[in-house]
Amino acid sequence: MDIKELEKRITRLEDIEAIKQLKARYCEICDDTHNPDKITTIFAEDGVWESKEFGTAQGHNEIRELFKNFVKLFSFSQHNIFNPIIEVDGNRAKGTWYFHGNHTYRENGESNMFACRYEDNYIKINGVWKYQHLRLYLRMTSPDQVYEWNI
Repeated sequence: MDIKELEKRITRLEDIEAIKQLKARYCEICDDTHNPDKITTIFAEDGVWESKEFGTAQGHNEIRELFKNFVKLFSFSQHNIFNPIIEVDGNRAKGTWYFHGNHTYRENGESNMFACRYEDNYIKINGVWKYQHLRLYLRMTSPDQVYEWNI
C-alpha cells in the first residue's frame, strides 16, 4: 500500500470518528435540557432539523426556536445512540443511527420512552463536521404507540 492510499484510509477513519463525536455532542446538548444556544454550534448555518412528529427547522434561528420549544416540552431526556452506519464522501457524509431513550414531560411529569431512527447528512466546513440535515423518524413510544415504518 502506498502512502497516498494510507493517508486516504486514515482520513476516512478520522472523519468517521469525528462524526461519531458530533452525534455524541448532539446527544449531550439534548440531554442538557435541549440547550437552544449550544445546538446551533453543531449545525451548518443553513442546516435542517426535521421530524414529522416534532417539526422542521432550517437555519440557526429556526433550530434555536425549535429547541426552545423542546425546553418547554421536556424536563428530562436521556439519549442513547447506537448502531452507526457512516459513509464518507470527501467533505460530505451520511449517517444512520438508532436511538432509545427516556423523556419526561415538563407539564405533567409523565415519562415516555422513545425508539427512533436518525438519518443524517453531514458537511465538513473548515475542517469541522457539522449537521447539514438531521432527520428523526419516531418508530415507537411507550407504553403502546407504534409508528409506521416511514424510512
